[in-house]
Amino acid sequence: MRSKLLSVVAGLGLALAGVLSAQAQAQAQPVKFALCYDLSKVYTFATPQVVQAVRDYAQILNQKGGIEGHPIELLVQDHGNEPQRGIECYEKMKRDGAITFDLLSTPVSRAVLPRAMKDGNVMLQALVGRGDAIDGEVFKWIFPIGPTYWGQAANDIQYIKTKSNNKLKGVKVAFLYIDYPFGQEPIQVLKTLAAREGFELQLFPYPLPGNDQASAWTLIRRFNPDWIISWSLSNMNVVASREMKRNGIPMHKYIVVNWFNEVDIANIGADAAKGLKRATNVTGGQDHPLLQQILKDLYDKGKGSGDRKHLNDTYYNTGLAIYSSVFEGARLAIKQYGWPLTPDNMRRGLESLRNFDANGFMAPMTVTAKDHGGGGKTRIDMWDGAKWVPQTGWFSAYDDVVWEVVKKESAEFAKTNP
Repeated sequence: MRSKLLSVVAGLGLALAGVLSAQAQAQAQPVKFALCYDLSKVYTFATPQVVQAVRDYAQILNQKGGIEGHPIELLVQDHGNEPQRGIECYEKMKRDGAITFDLLSTPVSRAVLPRAMKDGNVMLQALVGRGDAIDGEVFKWIFPIGPTYWGQAANDIQYIKTKSNNKLKGVKVAFLYIDYPFGQEPIQVLKTLAAREGFELQLFPYPLPGNDQASAWTLIRRFNPDWIISWSLSNMNVVASREMKRNGIPMHKYIVVNWFNEVDIANIGADAAKGLKRATNVTGGQDHPLLQQILKDLYDKGKGSGDRKHLNDTYYNTGLAIYSSVFEGARLAIKQYGWPLTPDNMRRGLESLRNFDANGFMAPMTVTAKDHGGGGKTRIDMWDGAKWVPQTGWFSAYDDVVWEVVKKESAEFAKTNP
């Protein structure tokens, strides 16, 4: 009898050991995030800093045990801003077990989106891609977390309105943009708002790679706008500043898209850029506790993922902002639904974000099953010659107009992609 009892206990012990081993193994399994970025061609002025930020943040979280006990693993690969290479990267990362897919390119995001939708995989589209993808009822698997280009353009118009005694009728607005999907994104919203508010809108495209803007600025000078909204990137803003000076157009009229950064300021000249405005969704500088922790725990110990100088760059902070939301979405998913982390649970985790601002690091966002954008809040900052100075608080405007265009465009997508 005693022998049988010992056998049973031994058996139970082995079973329990097996359970504990399985649990330990599950705890050790990583959460994989795919970053298919342009690291070699068009967006190299921004993507290295974004990747550096995500790697640093992942390292900080992994030092604390990862996400609910699971280490973060980043899968990074170059797609050269080529849609076909982006598709190939997506397929590879899918085989490698990624739980989210981030393309950080409007043309590549548009190419991959139908596949992610069909596969039921979470695709990130923060600050790039289709504006109508905030419609979670149509784009169930796509998350343009943060303000889309549509929302950002609408907020720019609201800012102009506040500077025009809350009346836009008769105000002249020039839209300067690179003639390319990124630059073309805000056009429909701007046209809709012009018809509604009565301001005069004229479009001024210029060709890739953006070095030849002379004819556009000659036409802008003749138009004599009150404000210029610019969808330009990197050196395109430096070229624009030279053309503004040549045409006698003051810098304080210029409102640029969120991708304008400190390197652009240095290239234009700190004093020459004085008065320039920028829409943003993330705080600048290194004062935030997260930046201070990264400096202390990584860079002061020689463990950073790149050059320390990039920690004073808007692109670096943007990477932290995007992945603060993504990692929090994964944490909520695992906490609520357990392991393994499935695409469906990851989706529901992101849809659980409520008034999330990473402790004041970025504009607060609330993501729901209907709104995958999070509310579209931005802030207008102005360069005063030495630093960025907020001109507004976080806000979103013309939500009804933005959503009217969103629903129209998403309905068209749904028709051709049942």
